[in-house]
Amino acid sequence: MNCVRKHLSAIKGGRLAALASPARIVALIISDVPGDNPSVIASGPTVADATTSADAVAVLKKYKIDVSESVLRHLASTTSETPKPGDTRLEWVENRIVATPQMALEAAAVVARRAGVTPLILGDAIEGGAKDVGLVHAGIALHCRRHAQPAAPPCVFLSGGETTVTVRSNGRGGRNQEFLLSLATALDGAPGISALAADTDGLEGSEDNAGALMTPTSLVRARAVGIDCKAMLANNDAYSVFAALGDLVVSGPTLTNVNDFRAVLVDGLSKHPASSRAANNQFINKGTFRERI
Repeated sequence: MNCVRKHLSAIKGGRLAALASPARIVALIISDVPGDNPSVIASGPTVADATTSADAVAVLKKYKIDVSESVLRHLASTTSETPKPGDTRLEWVENRIVATPQMALEAAAVVARRAGVTPLILGDAIEGGAKDVGLVHAGIALHCRRHAQPAAPPCVFLSGGETTVTVRSNGRGGRNQEFLLSLATALDGAPGISALAADTDGLEGSEDNAGALMTPTSLVRARAVGIDCKAMLANNDAYSVFAALGDLVVSGPTLTNVNDFRAVLVDGLSKHPASSRAANNQFINKGTFRERI
């Protein structure tokens, strides 16, 4: 997508910097992509592009994407080519990444420690199907609950990146909500495990929320109002579930974006139920999370 976009845009793929040459440019970049590659973030308007117009045409052919004749003519012309590494027009450009998904996870880890919860960062570039990632996180949380590994509860597993949703129905909900509903069905009400998943830009796809919260009582509360969570998951309708439970996280646009944020909290119920719940509530409180997304 980025390859094609760069060769169709007047500013992406280093073209913005080339237009401003020979002025000195300092680009302050906020990363919303796994791996923090500057040439991928916003399709690199101030970064030299190693891809070619021929690569863009190959992408269109590989994925059988129909485009207009004018687009094909443009990609076949020399005017579609982007500035390449070593281009002297980009000689005075300095690209600085000032915010990343990893920074967000490290900030959340600080909040967790202050609340007496051990943080474990699983990764800042976790990708794959939202349902599958939910199953993996459930397995890690259950192992932690049973065996106190890789840390003893109370602890929180933090992760970033961007999952995907394979749409098979006409339900509502984005990748973070689908991750949470998959997690909830896999945990099946396991005690002491709660979670939050949200898009740091404050909007989950085309919906009005950033993400949602999941608690050990989510499935029970859903069943009480006639919701079959497994059926809703199969229909890609996670939004409707969390909306009915009152567990959507609605922050509004944050005007920034460092990809998705996920936190799976394993409470230390077995030793000190009251004190651990109080500490953990400081961390997973809805209002606190809304402020920090």
